[in-house]
Amino acid sequence: MTIRTRKFLGAVALLLLAFAWSMMGMVMAQFPLIANSGWLQAVYYVVVGIGWVLPAMPIVSWMLRPDPERQQS
Repeated sequence: MTIRTRKFLGAVALLLLAFAWSMMGMVMAQFPLIANSGWLQAVYYVVVGIGWVLPAMPIVSWMLRPDPERQQS
């Protein structure tokens, strides 16, 4: 697979990840324990806002792998 194809598929995967992550984050933010506490909301949104980076890292590293054909030069 060429790097161009991997970058396209990776971009689509990152968009899907961001969408799913934000939807799950919004649903979980409505739980009464989180919704009733201002401090807990602040901590929750910081953790969830930064948390999507961990599952995105393998996608980005896969996207940036060099092409096997070009590596031999």
